[in-house]
Amino acid sequence: MTAWPVDYAGDHTIAAEVEVHGVGLHSGAHCRLRLLPSTRPGYRLGWLDQPVAQAQPLSPAQVCDTTLCTALQLGDRRLATVEHLLAALAGTGVTRVEIRVEGPEVPLLDGSALPWVEAIASVGLQALPSQATRPEPRQPVTVHGGGGFVTALPAADLQLGAAIEFAEPAIGRQVFSLLLTPARFVAEIAPARTFGLRSQVLQLRAAGLIQGGALDNALVCDGAQWLNPPLRYGDEPVRHKILDLLGDLALVGLPRAQVFAFRGSHRLHTALAAALAAEHAPLPA
Repeated sequence: MTAWPVDYAGDHTIAAEVEVHGVGLHSGAHCRLRLLPSTRPGYRLGWLDQPVAQAQPLSPAQVCDTTLCTALQLGDRRLATVEHLLAALAGTGVTRVEIRVEGPEVPLLDGSALPWVEAIASVGLQALPSQATRPEPRQPVTVHGGGGFVTALPAADLQLGAAIEFAEPAIGRQVFSLLLTPARFVAEIAPARTFGLRSQVLQLRAAGLIQGGALDNALVCDGAQWLNPPLRYGDEPVRHKILDLLGDLALVGLPRAQVFAFRGSHRLHTALAAALAAEHAPLPA
């Protein structure tokens, strides 16, 4: 069993390279992703077909689309659905890593962050001299829109919470919060899978989205029931919302804050990350 860091105070990278491949949620394309150890700050992204090119540090400023995922624009190339991978890295305490990708998306795998956690665990973590600085809001920061909001309040440690509200009885109203640690992330958040509504599937596919979605990589709600039970938690949907929130915040780093999302979305999450980044010193080159 992997010994995860006790908290998020230190700096860690992965101990060896690890590669994962699978289908992209929206493109349906086969995608390949390799994680490499790094001593440079933050998460840096490059491409497997450009091995000598310098990997670029990720930031909220690169967000180019938030339609049912978080997509980044890096020069003339775009990478979609980064949130589950980034949640797994940040959640397990990895602060420095190089990501190399082949394809338009990060592989969806089973729709949760658990396969990424297992990939990280397969090579283990390596502690680095601690130089990390984390965003610390000096006052409450709130962004809102679409009937929802996300807010960050100054706090000593990272507390994440979310509330969702759906007309479908199988989901309904759900609220979940926790004081996050790597062990709690792995046990309580990472296994929560993405979910959708059966009533929206045909419309989304016609719009060119969820081309790689299937019953083995997403929960599908049909009113009062799920098409592919059992759920991993009774409140799996709201836990997945926290997973998405964490992955989007990882673009700026895990804040020392209490963060709560009501009817959150990738647009709201990444807007909050951008607001936190505006107060936070940029990463050194």
